[in-house]
Amino acid sequence: MRLVIARCSVDYEGRLKAHLPLATRLLLVKADGSVLVHSDGGSYKPLNWMSPPATLRVTAAEGAQFEEGIVEQWTVQSAKTDDRLIVNIYEQLHDSSHELGVDPGLIKDGVEADLQRLLAEQIETLGAGYTLIRREYATAIGPVDILARDANGGTVAVELKRRGDIDGVEQLTRYLELLNRDPLLAPVRGVFAAQQIKPQARVLANDRGIDCLTLDYDALRGVDDSESRLF
Repeated sequence: MRLVIARCSVDYEGRLKAHLPLATRLLLVKADGSVLVHSDGGSYKPLNWMSPPATLRVTAAEGAQFEEGIVEQWTVQSAKTDDRLIVNIYEQLHDSSHELGVDPGLIKDGVEADLQRLLAEQIETLGAGYTLIRREYATAIGPVDILARDANGGTVAVELKRRGDIDGVEQLTRYLELLNRDPLLAPVRGVFAAQQIKPQARVLANDRGIDCLTLDYDALRGVDDSESRLF
C-alpha cells in the first residue's frame, strides 16, 4: 500500500461529476488497484475513490498546469467504464509504501457467525428449492459468507450482516464482480441478508440488482415462532 499526504485537488469524471477543491489530504493507493482520497475527518469513509480494477497513470505537470502550481497529475482510469479520478498534486508532504501481506479477513462476532451457520442449515429461508454449496467460499479478496444454488440451478452469493449498510452492499458487489468472471459459477446474483437493513443500503442494493433479505435471528434459532405471533 502506498500512502501519500499532499496538497491536492480532485475531480471525478464519468457517470457523475464531483470536485474537491485544493486542500491537504491522504491518498491511499492499494495493491488491488483502488485509489482512495481521505481527509482528517469524516470517520472512515473516503471523500472520493476509484474502485478496482483500475490503472494509475502519473504525469509531471507542464505548461498551464505548472504555472497554476501543479507539480504532478494522477489519472486513475476505471477498467470497466469511462469513469476516471483526476488528482492534481500541488505539494507532496509524505510518500511511503508498505507491504501488508495477505489479510486473514474479518473475524465475525458471535451473532454474525451464528447467522451464517443457521442460514446455511436452513438454506430454504432464501427460497424454496435452494441448496447450499458451501459456507465461507474463498475468493482472492476474501470469503463469501454463503454460496448457494437457487431452484433453477443459478449461483447465489450471500453477504450476511447484523446491521446492513452501504459498505456491506459494496463488499457484496466486489464479490459478485469477481465470481462472475468464473465461467463455472456465472451468472452469479447476490443476496444481502441482515437483521436490519438501512434504507440507503436497500436502495443501493436494488439499483445493483441485489436482493435484500431481513433475517429473524430468534426464529432461525427456534426460540421464537414468528408465524404464531399476533404482533
